[in-house]
Amino acid sequence: MASSRDDLKDPKFWRAVVGELIAMMIFVLISLGSTIGWDPPYIPSMVQISLCFGLSIATMVQCFGHVSGANINPAVTCALLVTRKISFVRAISYIVAQCAGAMAGAGILYGVTPASVRGGLGVTSLGHGVSAEQGFAIEYLITFELVFTVFATIDPNRKDLQGSASLAIGISVVIGHLFAIKYTGSSMNSARSFGPAVVMNSWEDHWIYWAGPILGGITAGIAYEYLFAAKTTKDTISHCMLSSRESERSEERRVGKECRSRWSPYH
Repeated sequence: MASSRDDLKDPKFWRAVVGELIAMMIFVLISLGSTIGWDPPYIPSMVQISLCFGLSIATMVQCFGHVSGANINPAVTCALLVTRKISFVRAISYIVAQCAGAMAGAGILYGVTPASVRGGLGVTSLGHGVSAEQGFAIEYLITFELVFTVFATIDPNRKDLQGSASLAIGISVVIGHLFAIKYTGSSMNSARSFGPAVVMNSWEDHWIYWAGPILGGITAGIAYEYLFAAKTTKDTISHCMLSSRESERSEERRVGKECRSRWSPYH
């Protein structure tokens, strides 16, 4: 992993940041466009919206994977950061670029869509009767599924991978939407929710779409990297368990020594 200082000096780093911005802009523009209800009372179907989001992200991953790694999601970026695959500066730069791209995409959609059919511009919101806690849990779970898929498809040690990684990631977005649209609007992506929220100035329960995806993504990244990655063997897990037990024994010996010293008649 390159250091933050190395990243800032590398022209490819800035190319990658711009790539994240453009990829997110296109993704948000096209995906949110699928939620527009033309000729009311026509309402786009769940299948239409789910396919558009999934195929859009698959396309952007295919286009920008070699440029920036095609995170196109703050949850993915945070997961890569905590598993030490990218530097802190790269992570922050990517998230800023993703949010800027999402605002640009939502802004363009707002500008090219007639006011009569614009509606909520795809702003994510909780479904009828869904509590904030339930919404958080749904976003956590569907983003866990997405980020786990990302880590599984980019695992360099897997020899069984065949087919398109970008399509696998896109399908994970599709199934997340098919399941969760009625619950939370199925964000799975904090920047995707942030863009239209800024344009429409709609912030109700917005914290859910940051906390749920980010925490779900980080949990998925850690779980895959340290438990399920192809390089993770029984020996590795056993070594980690033994190291933990040894640390516990050392702590017990230290505490016992302090206690003996404290209660020693010669103290």
